[in-house]
Amino acid sequence: MTIRRIRTAVIAAIVLIPPVTSVVAYGAGFRLNLTPSYPLGLWRIEALTRPVAVGDVIFICPPRTPAFALGVERGYVRPGTCEGGMSPLIKTVVALSGQSVDIAGSVTIDGTALPHSDVHAVDAAGRALAPYSGGFVPTGALFLHSDFAGSYDSRYFGPIPASGLLGLAHPVFTFDR
Repeated sequence: MTIRRIRTAVIAAIVLIPPVTSVVAYGAGFRLNLTPSYPLGLWRIEALTRPVAVGDVIFICPPRTPAFALGVERGYVRPGTCEGGMSPLIKTVVALSGQSVDIAGSVTIDGTALPHSDVHAVDAAGRALAPYSGGFVPTGALFLHSDFAGSYDSRYFGPIPASGLLGLAHPVFTFDR
């Protein structure tokens, strides 16, 4: 093999290996989390082989609603592969269909206070945030939360359809926030 061929092969490998690896990793359910709602790093989507439960940390595609249009516009929701060009969310399921959610200064579910659920009137940039009005989680919907104080979660967008559920979220290689 000549030096020129070796050089061409090395350059081709440098150019092709990262995108090929990315496609294979994506197909295997790996996702890179760059949001502060959960630790930064590499996560994996694991198929859910049982009904979703309170406490599950999940990947879910957000629905195309005005609340998510606002989230995209303000940068709370990043571009991605879900319908509407949005990125999947990593959130914890805190209430299921039929459960009662009350929102005032913080969230209560079936009368029990949800820790780390203060509701903010404005975001970090000083823009107004409207909280979800509360009520019963509808059939086929999930109420989602993150302990991160600045998280855009169901405190603001309300319950979302469980049909967008991609699977359980498992950290593979993450950095603590």
